[in-house]
Amino acid sequence: MIASKTVLGLTEIRAVRATRDMIESGDINPNVRAEVTVNPDSELLPVTRSNGVLHVLSVPQSNGLIAGQSALMKLDGWTWEEMTVKSSVGMHLRWPNVPDPGRALNAKQKKALKEAYDKTKLQLNRLEESFNRARAYLKARNVGNLLQKTDLRWEAMKGVLSGSVPIYVHVNRLFEIQEAVKFAIEQKVKIVIVGGSDAWRAIPLLKKHNVPVIISPVNSLPGRRWEDYDTPMVNPVKLQRAGVRFCITGRGRSMDAPHERNLPYQAARAAAFGLPKEEALKSVTLYPAQILGVDDRLGSLEEGKDATFIITTGDPLEVTTKIFDAYIGGRPIDMSNKQTRLYEKYKKKYLQKNRG
Repeated sequence: MIASKTVLGLTEIRAVRATRDMIESGDINPNVRAEVTVNPDSELLPVTRSNGVLHVLSVPQSNGLIAGQSALMKLDGWTWEEMTVKSSVGMHLRWPNVPDPGRALNAKQKKALKEAYDKTKLQLNRLEESFNRARAYLKARNVGNLLQKTDLRWEAMKGVLSGSVPIYVHVNRLFEIQEAVKFAIEQKVKIVIVGGSDAWRAIPLLKKHNVPVIISPVNSLPGRRWEDYDTPMVNPVKLQRAGVRFCITGRGRSMDAPHERNLPYQAARAAAFGLPKEEALKSVTLYPAQILGVDDRLGSLEEGKDATFIITTGDPLEVTTKIFDAYIGGRPIDMSNKQTRLYEKYKKKYLQKNRG
């Protein structure tokens, strides 16, 4: 299985600042690369792969606009170089939050709303300016302008502007999805929606422009008080029936890093709410591989692909299923982890205690 939005390897213990290395300072950081920061000795990696999640998309986080470039990592290897399956999978943008005008009921709230709108407009202008500056920089470099100094930020935008690297826009609400797609069309770049709580509301737009969605997550609460309780759970089946490309992943926050092993249960919840079981399994295997551009190597068992698979006692989406073997690139993987080692340790302790 493939988790399409994680900070695995970029953080270890949320309460210990020294182990958190997933956020770069500044608002515009297209030159940040997630893979070079991944810690191959993280105790969270064996825990995750022991439940069948063998590949993850490590995503840099940011409180700004452009967070940086994600990388697809296999959860096995001595170094980050060995673990990297594909670098520069996508450029991640944090879309500015657009305030809800329906919440402005009095003069004070309307004033706050206007200030929020002004701030959002400034952020969007800055985002557009960044793309324009990157284009101008690359154009100057291409014509051999010797006076143009090297700027790693704009160098990193080359793949995005050439169309080889899509932008991954983290956005949930309908209006913001519409604005993000509009921005991508204007900038003539490829786009993937990440989050997509309201993706089902934007189906005509997403289908028209062939925009894939990484649903993050399915196990969630409705975004509005008047929505049905199962709104997040039926999002995948609505996209599937409409023919919109999608995959399923977890929340991908720092606090969720220890729980990325629960990815199959995100897909299971979607299956319980109407998504066909085969489609649910594909939503965490083949479909993420297709969206991330590695379906020629991963996502299914076919001749010519990497021999990456798991052996289970039953349906991998069921909580009761046990995964007793896994292979990455044809190589057997050690299925033990810190939790199993502690289990064996204290099992012996209590066996000795009962005997004595």
